[in-house]
Amino acid sequence: MSEPSESLLSVQGLEKHFPITKGLIKRQVGAVKAVDGLDFEVRKGETLGLVGESGCGKTTTGRLITRLLEPTGGKILFEGRDITHMSQGGLRPLRRDMQMIFQDPYSSLNPRHTVGAIVGAPYRIQGVKTEHGTKKAVQDILELVGLNPEHYNRYPHEFSGGQRQRIGIARTLALRPKLIIADEPVSALDVSIQAQVVNLLEDLQNELDLTYVVIAHDLSVVRHISDRVAVMYLGKIVEIADRKGLYEAPMHPYTNALLSAVPVPDVKGRTGRERIRLQGDVPSPINPPPACRFHTRCWKAQEVCKTVEPPLAELATGHRVACHFPENAPKDAVPGDAATQVPA
Repeated sequence: MSEPSESLLSVQGLEKHFPITKGLIKRQVGAVKAVDGLDFEVRKGETLGLVGESGCGKTTTGRLITRLLEPTGGKILFEGRDITHMSQGGLRPLRRDMQMIFQDPYSSLNPRHTVGAIVGAPYRIQGVKTEHGTKKAVQDILELVGLNPEHYNRYPHEFSGGQRQRIGIARTLALRPKLIIADEPVSALDVSIQAQVVNLLEDLQNELDLTYVVIAHDLSVVRHISDRVAVMYLGKIVEIADRKGLYEAPMHPYTNALLSAVPVPDVKGRTGRERIRLQGDVPSPINPPPACRFHTRCWKAQEVCKTVEPPLAELATGHRVACHFPENAPKDAVPGDAATQVPA
């Protein structure tokens, strides 16, 4: 992972509400608030991990960033340029700089196309000419991701899951993008193959100076590959910190609960470690709880959590957390009157 520098992507108040309609005239009676006010940035050369439970809005966020979905509100700035409501014609050249690795390597590849046609599609769509022809360029990319260049004329069904994901990665790399959104890139793969793909992504980042947003629910994978980690809950980010700060001293109760569920292979590492079991189900994004959305499942919740929404405040340590009672936070690091809320 390269040393991060200036901002490549900036997300400000991003929202995506899916309307719920009823009747023959499709009257809107509500909305699914899948993403409800996100603020974060991704610096050039870094990897930002985006984690949370299923249904928290991670994948929707990735699709909004790449403009596969139209945002309901907020802003998306790429290299300082507002792309929030850019037309499809305006987005076409932008696709060269922003690509996506999809979760399922089985359904994301057209079974009727050869590997050469799949990986070479970006060149045809963008009208890009290569020095030695498209076939040579595709074979070079296949070799770059650990596949045999002779696989050019084969079909997806002839490959294993890990190889198919490498084909998807090769397609993503064809135009040498600056930003790659990896949506659960290893969740559909065997454990033994996951490490290979994660290591491949790291090697490609170092070699090609890539920037990643890695969407995952597996915190072990995120810890291995990320520079910074953002934790989502019910459409909102509740904590952002550098990898070491978040894993060694998580501040939001929800982050603590997620980390307590991560398997630890070392028996000594499990000594004194308490598993936090959250009570109740995840609330509906159609009608989320008021104020702090986590208060219905939080063991630290008090009356203020039900009436006042905690902002995603930045502490003196650089850690950002949306909680009235953050854990593991030095009192002198909590801004304003919030210091009095930190338990001794």
